[in-house]
Parts: sequence; structure tokens; C-alpha cells
Amino acid sequence: MPGWKTLGVIAFWLPSHLSAQSWPPDSGKSYVIPAMEIVVFDALLNAFDRAVLGEGYRTSMESIRHNLRTRWVTENDPFEINQFGHPLQGSMYHGFARSSGLNFWTSFAYTFAGSAMWEIAGETTPPSWNDQIASGIAGAFLGEALFRVGSLILETAPLPLRPGRKLVTAVTSFPLAVNRRVFDRFDAVYPSDNAAYNRRLSFGASSATKTRGAAGLAIQSNEAVLDFSMEYGLPGAKGYQYKRPFDYFSMQANFTSGTGLESILLRGLLIGDGYELGGDYRGAWGLYGNYDYIAPEVFRISTTALALGTTAEWQPSSTLAVQATAMGGVGFAAVGALARVDTSDYHYGMTPQALLASRIIFSDRAALDFTGREYYVEGVGNPGHDNIVRLDAAFTMRLHQQNAIGVRYLLSRRDAHFPGGTDRTQLRGTLGVFYTLLGHDRFGSVR
Repeated sequence: MPGWKTLGVIAFWLPSHLSAQSWPPDSGKSYVIPAMEIVVFDALLNAFDRAVLGEGYRTSMESIRHNLRTRWVTENDPFEINQFGHPLQGSMYHGFARSSGLNFWTSFAYTFAGSAMWEIAGETTPPSWNDQIASGIAGAFLGEALFRVGSLILETAPLPLRPGRKLVTAVTSFPLAVNRRVFDRFDAVYPSDNAAYNRRLSFGASSATKTRGAAGLAIQSNEAVLDFSMEYGLPGAKGYQYKRPFDYFSMQANFTSGTGLESILLRGLLIGDGYELGGDYRGAWGLYGNYDYIAPEVFRISTTALALGTTAEWQPSSTLAVQATAMGGVGFAAVGALARVDTSDYHYGMTPQALLASRIIFSDRAALDFTGREYYVEGVGNPGHDNIVRLDAAFTMRLHQQNAIGVRYLLSRRDAHFPGGTDRTQLRGTLGVFYTLLGHDRFGSVR
């Protein structure tokens, strides 16, 4: 399922001609339809899981009554299911509500309720509060970003819509495509309000420069890599306002032949406002919602967080622009080794975290990117802590039109400290060479 989501980026690399419609029209809103869709979706998912995964999904009225009376617990299902599968499931709930004309916060409530319903009636195991965070909160963040991207694909499309454009909308935001197909009342396109946006698609190969803490793991020294990113609502655009949640967001997904899904990095402005300093500096600040999933070949971490921060662009001359984001906050994370060497190596914790990202743009010829992330995971119910650092540096040069080449260095490091002498350090460093397809805005400088 993660793979086909990437097809949606194909539609981004077309010149835009924005023609926003009023959304939703007075009649284009429903509270009943998304509720019914979420119930049907959960029923179909439960039937699939019964057939494929078996006993844990053979629910009954007895199991539902038991879960209603049972205390919520922490559980350790496979990492990919809990930390990516559940947010993806939650994104479906959110998409059904958003594409039925409901606003972000109402859709957030539908997502949270849909997740709770699944925990009680979709599985026979006791309901899990860590799954509720992943599906009900991270799922809403992911669902909103995918809904915005799917809507942008429609908004920038020439009319009449071609089948290919409809297809990439469906694989980007399936609920949006379904509701537009089934219900005429949901045909209106959610407007971007002329948001400035930047997107890139890169593919190439990387080679490990250093690996540590990989004993017993089958590590690929060389990997094929596919990476795509999108930044929506760039603050350099004069007059753009941040009135709605996720009027600014940044989303990046990285796939490798070694691990499959290597990372999803998402941040969106939930509540905030724009500001200006002089004529060359514009920004936005406020409360962000973050969902990060990072899985290099030696360890994994996923976190759902709230953070205070700012995103800005400074353009001191016509040939130089600097974009930057800084934020700090706290979240809830799962972290552990890629292989379960022992049960203490996959655990949950509260997570103070920080991010600093910058891009220096040299006219429309080249760009230098640097992003640093740090997560400090303090165990919940388990002694010990983890400190994780992720550094990403890249230089990209445009060759002709929207075609570019680049080099990228990526370092992920985990230092885990537990009582009883079980400390360990794991790290993975890679250096890659890439062909990059830029968007029509090239490196993303707004002015």
C-alpha cells in the first residue's frame, strides 16, 4: 500500500493555473455520509484481516462488550503496522470526512472516533492507547496533507479532467476520489487560495559510508532510492494568509531498496499567522502538528508531536533566497532496533524534539539544503532513554529546464541507554547521487 501512494506525485510537475471554486457549497456538506463510510471501511478492513491475519480480528458482540469494559493498554504489534499502518488507516477516516465538506477540526473528531471504534470493535485484543494516538492524531495529520495534495492536483488540472489526473488523485487521496465519483454534491474542489508550493521528485543510488550497531542484520551497502517532497503555503508569497490548519505544510517520503519505506516526515501549521519584517522577510509562526517515521537499516523511530515554530523566507537580492524552519516541541514516540534483539528495544516514550531546516537558493541554478532533527525519548514505564539525531544535507544543480542532478548525505544515529549495561549505539550514514525533477517553480523561491 505505501508504494502506490507515490504515483500521486507525477501530477505535480505540470504548470498550474489556479481557478479556486467556493468549497464547500451550501448543499455540499454531510455529517452522515462520512460516518457511514468509516463504518463500512472498518467492516471491510476487519473482514480482510480475518481472512489474512486470523484470530486477533475475529470480533463478536462478546469481544466488543469485553473491550468496552477493559482498561486501555500499551501493545507492541509489528512496528510497521503500529507506526505506519495505523496512521494510514486514520488518514482514510480523515479523508472521508474532509471530502464530505467538513472542516479540519470536525474531520479530526471523526478520525479520533473512527480510531476508537476500530480499537473496540475491529480487534479482539484490548484497546490500545498508543494505536489511538497513531490512528486518531497522526492519521489526521497525514490525511489532511494527502487531502490537500489531492485537491491541488484537481485544482491545477486543465478541464475536462483526464483519466490520468483522476487516477493520481485516487492514489493520493482515495476518499476524495471516491466521494467525488459517487456524490455529485462533493464535486467542488477545495481551494488552495493561491498557495505557493514547491515539489521535487528524485531517484538515484546511495552507498553506505558508515554503519554501526548492525550485528546480525542483512545490511545493503548500496541502495536504490526514490524520494519525493512537497512544501505547500510557502510564506514568501505576499498576501497569503494562514487561516486554516495546514495552510502551510511540508511532507517528504523516502523509499529505498534496503528497507522499503525509509521515512515519512510531515509537519503542518495547525494554528498560526503570517508576519513580515521589512520588504525582504516574510514568515509564518504558530503551533505545528508533526508526524515522523524514520527507519534506516539499523533502527526505527516514529513520533506524533506538537511543536511551536516558524517558517520563513528572506530574499536579500534577486539572485539569493534563504528559507528556514525552526521548531521545538514534545510528542509521543516508538523507538527500537530494526530487528527485535530483545523486548526492551522496542518501547514507547515521551519525546522532546527539535528541528532546524534551511535552504539557500542561488537564483534558479542551484540550492543547498540542510535539515537537522533530534529526538529524546524518555521511556514510559521503562527505565532508560534514547537520543536520536537525523542529519540531511544536499546540493542540487539545475542543468536544463526542470532537470537537475544532486548529491545527498544522510546520517541517522541512535544512542540508547538502559540500566544494567545494555547501552548501544546504532548509526547509518549514506552518500547518494540523484537525478531530480523539479517543479515548475524549480527551487521554490516564491518571489
